[in-house]
Amino acid sequence: MTGPQRLVHPAAAASASVVSSDFARELLAGLARRPRSVAPKFFYDAAGSALFDRICALPEYYPTRTELALLAAKAGEIAACMGADAEIVEFGAGSSRKIRVLLEALKRPQRFVPIDISADHLQGAASALRRDFPGLEVLPIGGDFTRPLALPAPLGRPRVGFFPGSSIGNFTPDEAVAFLRQVSELLRGGGLLVGVDLVKDPALLHAAYNDAAGVTADFNLNLLARANRELGADFDLAAFAHYAFYAPQRQRIEMHLVSRREQRVHCCGHDFDFAEGDAIHTENSYKYSVDGFRALASQAGYEPGPAWIDAQRLFSIHWLALPA
Repeated sequence: MTGPQRLVHPAAAASASVVSSDFARELLAGLARRPRSVAPKFFYDAAGSALFDRICALPEYYPTRTELALLAAKAGEIAACMGADAEIVEFGAGSSRKIRVLLEALKRPQRFVPIDISADHLQGAASALRRDFPGLEVLPIGGDFTRPLALPAPLGRPRVGFFPGSSIGNFTPDEAVAFLRQVSELLRGGGLLVGVDLVKDPALLHAAYNDAAGVTADFNLNLLARANRELGADFDLAAFAHYAFYAPQRQRIEMHLVSRREQRVHCCGHDFDFAEGDAIHTENSYKYSVDGFRALASQAGYEPGPAWIDAQRLFSIHWLALPA
């Protein structure tokens, strides 16, 4: 890796509002550090959210269809854990496809609060839910669910949380514990339903993150395209390659963007030099055993309840109760 370069570019004229955005601040910091890294939450602008929806339909990408099948098969048992008259908070709601399965099974659900960083994508999904579930109050919140958020006043009973899609795997184990503790303050006396991807054959994992159609590569590269669109950066997308692999010693998929050649990139008044082979680490996706995740949840103060697992042991869904 080359040494850090963070020089003021004399031709730069980025506006203060652009440079002060969360995306700008975290991207600049991530490009300046070694090794370079950017949080995966910044994948999800409107274009990135649409690309992720396409990923979920790919034949290689087993998590979405496996989790949906599990939710459908176990919806009655899950609804019993969540209880009647529920207020559900979904973290990283996206297109809100999975909550529909639960809403059909729940007894008199009262309110749904979807939270997602891609506000435009979220509003469209919320409108469709209001149309299809007219008795349900839908209160979308556009924002970063990893940070403290102000939720609507509760309805007078404990809330339940929903965190599907194995997004918990984007955190390191220590970060996952911290996130679960933060969420527990919103759900005290209720519980959290969370989807967790399981440790499995590395060949299946490799295929899921390196699909033949190249949609995951486009999703990864969209991070740079977003920087060009929103921040006036000049990333040449053809000069970076998608690279994803499973690291068994850490039980995680890593995704990177690798520079194909020596190059200099300008972003928000700064220059960043890349040697051929230099990488930006864009995502981790940790995989767990069932017992390993239950232990992590216990560490965060939850009482692990039922865990539902598909017949091929690809994916798990956990009910985590919280004491009042």
